[in-house]
Amino acid sequence: MFLHSPFPTVPGISLARTLIIINVILFFLMIAIGLLAGMGLKPVFSPPTNLLVHMGAQFWPLALERGELWRCISYAFTHAGIIHLGFNMTVLYQVGTLVEGEIGRSRFLTLYTVTALTATFAGYLWHPFTPVVGASGSLFGLIGFAAVFYHRLGIPAAIQRRNMMLQWAAFAFLFGLMVGADNAGHLGGALGGMVLGWFMPLRHNTSRLWNWAGGINGVLLAAGLLGLISSWFIQ
Repeated sequence: MFLHSPFPTVPGISLARTLIIINVILFFLMIAIGLLAGMGLKPVFSPPTNLLVHMGAQFWPLALERGELWRCISYAFTHAGIIHLGFNMTVLYQVGTLVEGEIGRSRFLTLYTVTALTATFAGYLWHPFTPVVGASGSLFGLIGFAAVFYHRLGIPAAIQRRNMMLQWAAFAFLFGLMVGADNAGHLGGALGGMVLGWFMPLRHNTSRLWNWAGGINGVLLAAGLLGLISSWFIQ
């Protein structure tokens, strides 16, 4: 740790790294499905929309009319090409491991899941008929959270990290403009993260509450992925 965090570093499995592994596995599974469907290597760089929807993209007409609410989670594990995946996983590794080390696994799991939801709900308000994929809503949530959280800590090292998060946000936003990303979702994720960053206790004085929240949000993540997998066998 580069600054004296109010939270102790908890040994054990890294959730940020686990999320990266899941994202990478699903990406290569998408490539395999594309090969079996005769798409060749096109899904590596530019997967077609129907394949993205098959792999869990958020598409609100399906989520609402067919009850596929698991898409509110699964979309955050699906990526539109290896460049999209690579950029998002780089941010998740750099920012996610940092934030997880500061706040612990339960709070991190809550933060990641809640901001995935606030991002997709913002997308629904802005473009409900556009399929959306990618972890960037949650990543903007992590960045927004960290910027506010470090600002609240106030010590010089924390302020430096706050400024680093603002730089990440600017870079990610510009990248999103270049690739035509879902900036409504980015904004929704960032706002969700900022709210949590403002209200989350700076110390472990409500650990039982946050452990429960982490467990509930872990179940939501698992349900989203299980909903995606089950859809492959039901269709």
